[in-house]
Amino acid sequence: MKLYSDLASWWPLLSSAEDYAEEAAHHWKLLTQYATRPIKTLLELGCGGGNNALHLKQHCRLTCTDVSPHMLGVSRAANPDCEHVEGDMRTLRLGRTFDAVFVHDAVMYLRSESELRDAMTTAFVHCVPGGVVLLVPDYTRETWSPSTDHGGHDGSDRSMRYLEWTWDPDPADTEYVAEMIYAMRVGNEPVRVETDRFRLGLFATATWLRLLTEVGFTASVERCNYEDGDCCSYFLGVRRA
Repeated sequence: MKLYSDLASWWPLLSSAEDYAEEAAHHWKLLTQYATRPIKTLLELGCGGGNNALHLKQHCRLTCTDVSPHMLGVSRAANPDCEHVEGDMRTLRLGRTFDAVFVHDAVMYLRSESELRDAMTTAFVHCVPGGVVLLVPDYTRETWSPSTDHGGHDGSDRSMRYLEWTWDPDPADTEYVAEMIYAMRVGNEPVRVETDRFRLGLFATATWLRLLTEVGFTASVERCNYEDGDCCSYFLGVRRA
């Protein structure tokens, strides 16, 4: 995936940190609502370019992890005051616990139940008893439908625009595909175009809740319906003692 390697430095122009402010505030509200203890430390699995961290670090001490060293570099530049650790959310073991664990849309890269269970286990072993995990997939099987999207931003000396096209080659499995087209311009140079493909996981709400319960959490789901018709599911688990 080029976005998480050669094109990682373009991330802030594809997805602006300012666009995350309202959603991050909602994430923090849910975390504090479900936690049975004050949240002073938070572990983010799959932090990407650090857009969520920029807002969440205002409330607690944040440790950011990601499997991509390139994206960690982008996050470090945006959040030099946060700890950063390279690691895979399926296998990461830091040997310490946190009051809360947060996984945003990076959870979509888990394409099988076993991978999803592994990531939830990572969250469990890093969560104190009474602590909370919040997982925020873009879609569940019930809410997904084929779509197109576009966006991008201008920087001081370069600009980026993207087109995203999602579709499902096999509705019988637990995956769908997102095809990306990036148009990038530096100064007055001609536009450069790159393509990318993401294979992403798609699971039913019942699967999310069952796996959270099986690894040791008391599981819940909160839903938010947006004016444009989209529906987001927030999966929460409180670690049982």
